[in-house]
Amino acid sequence: MLPYESLPTLQSGTGFDMFDGIRVLDLSTSIAGPYATQLLADFGATVLKIEKSGTGDDARQWGPPFLNGAALWFLSVNRNKHSMALDVSKPEGLAILTELLETTDVLVVNMTPRVQQKLGIDHATLAARFPRLIHASLTGFGLTTSRREYPCYDLIAEGYSGIMDLTGELENDPQKVGTPAADMLGGQDLAMAVMAALYKRQRTGKGASIDISMIATMTRFTAPRVSSYLGSAELPRRSGGRDSVIAIYQVFDTADEQLTLGLGNDPIWQRFWEAVGDPEFARKPEYASNASRRENRVEIVQRIATILAKRPRDEWLALFARNRIPAGPLNRVDEVVRDPDLLDTKFFYQSDSSYGNIPQIGLGIAIDGKQDIHRKAPPALGEDTGTVLREWLGKSEFEIGALKKSGII
Repeated sequence: MLPYESLPTLQSGTGFDMFDGIRVLDLSTSIAGPYATQLLADFGATVLKIEKSGTGDDARQWGPPFLNGAALWFLSVNRNKHSMALDVSKPEGLAILTELLETTDVLVVNMTPRVQQKLGIDHATLAARFPRLIHASLTGFGLTTSRREYPCYDLIAEGYSGIMDLTGELENDPQKVGTPAADMLGGQDLAMAVMAALYKRQRTGKGASIDISMIATMTRFTAPRVSSYLGSAELPRRSGGRDSVIAIYQVFDTADEQLTLGLGNDPIWQRFWEAVGDPEFARKPEYASNASRRENRVEIVQRIATILAKRPRDEWLALFARNRIPAGPLNRVDEVVRDPDLLDTKFFYQSDSSYGNIPQIGLGIAIDGKQDIHRKAPPALGEDTGTVLREWLGKSEFEIGALKKSGII
């Protein structure tokens, strides 16, 4: 039995309706762009993926693992969308795309400027004909920088941004974040920017050009570290599970499993030592502030480590919860998916799809007490092509047949 098979099954519903009536064309591929459009779809937008005939979104091939032939990475960022297989590199395919743009609110692309211009789908080309269109571009380096034509993936963005140099233990090599952070954060930035542009368009009637750079997004993610360096000239270095600013803020061993502990302010510092039965230690003048505790971090860490090693993790976590002390486990993924709070809110669920039942990870945002956003499972490649041509564009069966024969769809 696979882990997802124990999850609740959610049927297609109405989901959120904040963007009901908003139509998005998604020409992006991989993770960042599709995650952005999944967020828009989760809030009610109608999203149509325009995919390459035959192969589709690159992420459809990103496995193993596969589930019934579907790449699980693809399934994680393409919920609530339609798929159309269309060759936009040919004039006939580009003509269909242009027809679709007549009724489109947002166009999402992750192509470099040169490719956008070659296809005639850059903002400057489209703005004159579609002044209300929001053109959202998500690339590695942005549209105007000296590296704008360079290809980019999450790994490259994490390296440029400094996050890899800050991740891991100092004595070991820099480490990539354990999830495609630059992709996910870049996609989130694009969705946020589109939402802002849609709000402004309500007032002005004008579209916008959105330019998201994964490098800039990921670098902003390190803002507290960058700011600290700029204002102090102290170069932050990776410290594993130990933070170099807050004392105490790190991973500790217990009698069995490890836990995280964050003593981020003076009241928490006091409560911790009261909870472990040593309130006098907290009152020592040399530990009166975070700055002084940083100076004495080594001896404090040693004392806490000695105390926590005497009892099992779960006993400590229960004690800390009663005393409002920030602490938690270091969950593996198989433990995360059993988290009772996440299960109670159906954050993890399964749904029926053209691939059979598949796992899904929810949005995790409640609005007016509602969190159920599932409207449509991730689509098979081109599964909505005929519907879009017939119902959106009014194409005849003869026209559709000709497009199939010429390999456009």
